[in-house]
Amino acid sequence: MAPSQKRNVKLAKAAQESAKTAKIDLNSRIDSILESRKYANEVFDVFEFLQSEKEKDVVKAVDACSNLFCTLLERKELFKGKLPAEDDALSGEYSAEDKYHIFMRHRYNNCVEMLLEQLSHELHAVQEASLCCLMKFAVREGQHPLEDLDWSEHYSFPRELMQAVVDRLLSRTMDNSLLISRFHEFLEQDDVRYYVMSSIRENMGHIMDKSKGEVMPVYQHNAFTLMSNISLPREESELSNFMVKQEAKHEDWKAAKLIEHKRTFERMWLGFLKYKLPSNMYKKVLVILHDAILPHMSKPTLMIDFLTAAYDVGGAISLLALNGLFVLIHEHNLDYPDFYKKLYNLLEPSIFHVKYRARFFHLANLFLSSSHLPVYLVAAFAKRLARLALTAPPTALLIVLPFIYNLIRRHPSCRVLIHKPSAEDEPLEDPYLMDEDDPAQCRALESSLWEIKTLQRHYHPDVAKTAMIINAPLSQQEDDISEVLEITTFELMERDLKKTMTKSIPLEFETATQLLSVGKDVLGQHFCLE
Repeated sequence: MAPSQKRNVKLAKAAQESAKTAKIDLNSRIDSILESRKYANEVFDVFEFLQSEKEKDVVKAVDACSNLFCTLLERKELFKGKLPAEDDALSGEYSAEDKYHIFMRHRYNNCVEMLLEQLSHELHAVQEASLCCLMKFAVREGQHPLEDLDWSEHYSFPRELMQAVVDRLLSRTMDNSLLISRFHEFLEQDDVRYYVMSSIRENMGHIMDKSKGEVMPVYQHNAFTLMSNISLPREESELSNFMVKQEAKHEDWKAAKLIEHKRTFERMWLGFLKYKLPSNMYKKVLVILHDAILPHMSKPTLMIDFLTAAYDVGGAISLLALNGLFVLIHEHNLDYPDFYKKLYNLLEPSIFHVKYRARFFHLANLFLSSSHLPVYLVAAFAKRLARLALTAPPTALLIVLPFIYNLIRRHPSCRVLIHKPSAEDEPLEDPYLMDEDDPAQCRALESSLWEIKTLQRHYHPDVAKTAMIINAPLSQQEDDISEVLEITTFELMERDLKKTMTKSIPLEFETATQLLSVGKDVLGQHFCLE
C-alpha cells in the first residue's frame, strides 16, 4: 500500500475513534448530570461539543442535549415562571433546589439559543438535527409548561419557542427550502400549524415593515415555501392531531376551531401578498391560488386587489391572474365587468410560444363555455384567433382551429362568420379592427373567417386537413381539445415519421395487361414501313 493511502486510512480510523470517544464521553457526562446535581457544571462541556467545527461532534452533542433537557423537563427540574437573573439567584434568598432549577433553566435557554443558531449551519445534517431537537423541546414544554400562568384562562403551548423557530426558518440571507421541507411533517399537527401561521404573520409584518416594503427575494422565497406547505382540513372533525392536548376547555381553544384556522390562514396570505413580490413569485402564487389558497379563505373576495395588481404585470402572469378572478366571479359572485375584455386583450402572437400555452387555452375554453355570452363577444374571440392563426406554428393551429369550431357550435349565431354571402363588386377589405381593444367595437360580426380558408393550403397536412372541416356543416359534437393541448413540435414530427402506408397507391384506373405486346406490334409495323 502506498504511504499516502496508509496515512489516509490512519486518519480515517483516528476520526472514527475520536467520534466514538466523543459519543462515549458525552453520554457519560449526560448520565453524570442526571444522576447527581454536583456534576451540573459539566453541561458546559457538552456545549463545547455543540459549538464544534466537526459535523459528527455537533450532531452527537445535539442528541445529548435532547436527552438531557427532555429528561429535565419531564422531571420538572427546570425553574417554572418568570426566570430571575443568575446573579440575583445566587445572592437572593433561594433554596439550594431553586438555585439548581434556575441554573438549569438558564442552561436550557442557552441550549435553545445555540440550536437556533445551528439552523443556519452550512451542513444540512446539523440543521436537521437541531430542528428535530427544538421540536422535541416544544413537545416537552407543551406537556410540562415553563410559564406559571392561570391555565383556566390560558392554554398551554410553547408559543415563544415556535416563534423563534419560524423566525430562523424565514432567513433573509439563506435559502432554507430543504430545511422547510423537513419541517413539513410537523405542520401535520393542527396546533403546530395554527401557531406557525400566526408566527409567520407576525414575523412578516416586522421584517417587511422594517424594509419599507422593498422586495426581499430570499426572505420572500422562504416565506412562500413555508406557507405553500400549509394545507387546512376541510371539516372541523378532521382537527384531531394535536401536539399538546389541553387538560381543560380544549373545545374552546382557538387551535381546535376550523374557523380560527381559516381566519389565521387568510391573514397570513393577505399579509404576504400586500407587499410587492419578485416577478417569478407572482407565477408561483397564482399557480396554486385557486386550488390551495382561495378554498381555505373565509372571504376569498379580499384577493381582488392582489389579482388586479398581478394582471397589470402582463404576460403569463396576467393569464394566471384571470384564472383567480374567474373563480371569484363564478363561485363568489364577484362583479368584475372588464373580465372578458382583459381576456380578449391577452390574445397576442406571443401566446402561442409561452410556457403556459396549454393552460391558457384550457382556461379560455372554460371561460367561454357559457352559452349565455353575447354573440358579438364570441365572434370577436373567434375572429381574433383566426387572424392570429395565420402566423401560428402547426402545434398551435391544431389547438386553435378546433377551439374556433367549438365556439361556433356553442353559438350558432356565429355561423354568419362562415356563410357570409358577398357580391362580385364588394370590396375585399376586411372590416375587422385587429388593433381595437374593446371586443364590442372590433366589428367582428361584419367580417368572416377567411383566414381558415387560407389555412386549407397550409404546408402541414394535418393543419390543412383540420381547416377543411369548415367546408362541410359542423357536427353537433364538440372537439376534445385536451388531447392536443400539450402536443409539441417534436411529438408532431415523430407522429408523421411513424406513419406507414396501409395500402398501395393506385397508379392506373385499369391494370395494363398487354403493354409489351402492343409495343411489339407497333415496333414491327415501324420496321416494315422502313
